[in-house]
Amino acid sequence: MNDVNLVELARRFERKQAQVAVGLATESAPLADGWMAFGGVGSYVNKSCGYGLGQEVTGAQLDALVDFFSSRGVEPKAELSPYTPVPLLHALAERGFVLREFETVLYRPLRETEDLRKLSRGAPAELTIERIDPSDDAAVRRFAEVSGSGFVPEGETLSEGFLAMGMKGARTPGTDAFVAWLNGVPVGAGGCETSDGLTSLFGTSVLPAWRRRGIQQALIAARLVRAVELGSDVAAIMSGPGIPTERNAMRMGFLMAYARAVLVKHGAGLEPSP
Repeated sequence: MNDVNLVELARRFERKQAQVAVGLATESAPLADGWMAFGGVGSYVNKSCGYGLGQEVTGAQLDALVDFFSSRGVEPKAELSPYTPVPLLHALAERGFVLREFETVLYRPLRETEDLRKLSRGAPAELTIERIDPSDDAAVRRFAEVSGSGFVPEGETLSEGFLAMGMKGARTPGTDAFVAWLNGVPVGAGGCETSDGLTSLFGTSVLPAWRRRGIQQALIAARLVRAVELGSDVAAIMSGPGIPTERNAMRMGFLMAYARAVLVKHGAGLEPSP
């Protein structure tokens, strides 16, 4: 049993999502107590989030949300926690927003006295986890390639835009990027961002030939160790419902915090974003 306040956790996590998106975006604008971010057509950064948890969102602001994305040729997108006020949901629906998908947010309280390295004992003995130097261009690109590999269809080459975004993320202050090596081969990667006592894990991928060998769990454990080193009291991870990331996280002590709703507004000539 723990005494984590899930509403406060949602505020912290959603605020962090907005901050990270703004840091990666090429254009951004505030929206009430949150943000709108744009990173180019087809970018996973294209989103609005972090609002509706402490400040009223006006109709004019929602109209500005629609215009921000539509004027850039992409579908307006809103990512919301379950603590979003019902009137805000109604206002989005009135503007044509529909549910696209859910995302799950999981959390894990952290204690300095816990031996987190034991969580990776099921991984191959030869496996090593390396925290990369953000000034090493080759290492940063390798991280982006391996980390991004799990977010495109198997065998598909990552676009230069996707790679550039991953490399920018790895170099962002407050971010640590890790690569898993097995017998001299990079087999997995994942990052984490730490601020205000919360460490968010992101971008975890394991190459197909090395899956189901405990490598993802080892990457999670390495980032939890880093989180404790940096003084975080809680770690969080976002996942698609029911996918291996969610299952691996729960095996390692993560608990379900809440489900996020991803809403989009379709329109002629507007490109969807990941």
